Amino acid sequence: MLRISPVFFCLSNYTTVMQVSSACYNRTMSTLTTAEILETLRRHLYTVERIDMLEDAIEGQQLEARKAAVLLALFEQENMLHLAFIRRASTLRAHSGEIAFPGGSVEATDSSPAMTALREAQEEIGLDATDVEVLGVLTPVFTVVSNYLILPVVAYLPHGLGELHLQISEVAELIVLPLQALANPAIAHTEQWSRDSMTRTVYFYDHGPYRIWGATGRMLSMLLELLYAA
Repeated sequence: MLRISPVFFCLSNYTTVMQVSSACYNRTMSTLTTAEILETLRRHLYTVERIDMLEDAIEGQQLEARKAAVLLALFEQENMLHLAFIRRASTLRAHSGEIAFPGGSVEATDSSPAMTALREAQEEIGLDATDVEVLGVLTPVFTVVSNYLILPVVAYLPHGLGELHLQISEVAELIVLPLQALANPAIAHTEQWSRDSMTRTVYFYDHGPYRIWGATGRMLSMLLELLYAA
């Protein structure tokens, strides 16, 4: 089990020349119980009712973007909170082989983007959507290349993942990682990438053989920052 001492650290940016980020976090998450973490999320996440008012904090509203939603599913395993990811199938045209959260495009029949995330998780990994507590949402993330505005929906699975069935045409692997391990600063770095005369921060998390980056990395960073800042 990963042990984290209650001290302070700063997350570093790594470009051609190493830079120190202005964001500093409190390394005390290991002292929090699952109940305390969940209560923090309930207090500080945006409510589902505010979805239409939210926009990407960096990229703005992006009114022409296609809408999508993903599920950040938290559950207890071995007395620790874990987060569920998928590895996208290598046969997919977009983002093949990359690590992502379960999710997909908003459809006309979805009553809300939160329902999109639950429906897609049920389709992709067989998650029982009736046994999920939606805690709230993070601010949307705009993907420049694919022109999607993605809503991260954070949820808790009180009875765990249950019996799952992966949709092999889209999902190559289910990956479950301890939230505490993802908070380890040693596995995280950022890079500055430029496109269309605009420089953006790209977030990376390297946990064992898994590299989490791009939009998924940014969502993970927002979740961890919310917990540290609380």
